[in-house]
Formats: sequence, C-alpha cells, structure tokens
Amino acid sequence: MSTEADFEPDVDEPGERPTWSRWVVIGGSMLAVLLIGVAIGVFASRLTDGSDAAPATPGAGSVEVGFAQDMSTHHLQAVTMANWARDHSTDPEVRQLAFDIESSQTEQVGRMKGWLMLWDQPEQAPGAYMTWMTEPMGHAGMQMPTSSPANGAPMPGMATDAEIAKLRSLTGRAMDVDFLQLMLRHHKGGTAMAEYAQDHSNLPALKALCRSILVSQGAEINQMKLMLQARGAAPLPAS
Repeated sequence: MSTEADFEPDVDEPGERPTWSRWVVIGGSMLAVLLIGVAIGVFASRLTDGSDAAPATPGAGSVEVGFAQDMSTHHLQAVTMANWARDHSTDPEVRQLAFDIESSQTEQVGRMKGWLMLWDQPEQAPGAYMTWMTEPMGHAGMQMPTSSPANGAPMPGMATDAEIAKLRSLTGRAMDVDFLQLMLRHHKGGTAMAEYAQDHSNLPALKALCRSILVSQGAEINQMKLMLQARGAAPLPAS
C-alpha cells in the first residue's frame, strides 16, 4: 500500500509539481478509492451464502439499510478529521495514521453507498439516526436510540461541531493529541456499531464488512492508545 510517510513541502521548489496539482492528484485518488468501494459493494451484494435467512433486498428500517446509511455518515466524519490531520500535522506518525484512516474508510463508504444504490434506498435515513438499533449495542453496552451520546453528537463516538472547530483551531502537538483523542473515541463508537450489525444481520456482504471494520479499527485503536501515551495524553471518555 502506498504511504504518506514522506510528504512534500507546502512551498513549491523549482522543478516540483505545483501545490495545487498535488491536491488534484490527492482528490482524484480519493475519488478512485470511493468508486472502487462502490464497485466492491455492488459485486459483494450479489453474493449469497446459499441460505434464505436474509432478504434478497433489505428494506427501509432494516439493520442492513440503517447500518449502511449511518455508518457512511459516521465514516465520513472520520475522513474529514483525517484529511485535516494529514494536511496540518508535522508529525509523520500522525500523518501516516490519518492517511490510512482516510483511505480505508473512504473505500468502505463506497461499498455501503453501492449497496444502498442497489437496494433503492437513500444514502441518508430520512428520520433520526440509529433507529435500526433496538437492543444494547455490542460489547460496549451502549443503548440506542433510547439514550443519546453524552456529548450531544448524533451517533456514538462522533465529534460535535464545536469539537471539530477546536481541532481546526489547534496547531503542533496540541492538534496531534486532539486528533488522536477524537479519532480514538470515534473508532470505539464505530466498532460498537459494527459489532451490533454483525450480530443482527444475516447478509454475508455486510457481515464481511463489519469484520473488516472490527479488525482494522481494532488495530488502530491500540495504535492510538500507544501514540497518546507516548505524547503524555489520555483518551477521552466514551461519548
């Protein structure tokens, strides 16, 4: 996989590609990742496990549709925060982590949007978030939708507008720590949602995506805990 370990300076040197051109390349790469995700989602949704346990086309209000809609929104906030950290941090480890999160979650959003397109469902639920969840959420034991995240965000782990604004106001080590804290909490909320969907759906493609989320974000959770510890900081309380 390509990395962002070695970043070009913001100031263009003679003979270098102009800065605006680099952003065009980066934007094009992210679009390509999203489209690949859509293609994977369309292909995977046509695969079955040979059983009739799950409907061929999940409907509105189902775990499958609700998860795809809400997790896409959840992931896109992570991509937004990762974009900011990658572009504004001077710490190579933070920038690499941000690049990895941006790449993996953009592709996963593509998969989920591909499913929603095939299922003839809107990309966002027309009503409240998390209505597809009616039992305690995963191993985290969070309750949705009867109780909201403590910080007032729409879904577990998500940052509020005020927290995003604070992140964008910081620089240097303070920004790195704030990003790691917000993203660690974000991942914990996302993995709890994935646990719930994996436990309550019989759709093979969705269960496979949930497993992928749990593996990748579980590793990143452990990494961010170590990164915070190395920077003398602690995780935020769960939202």
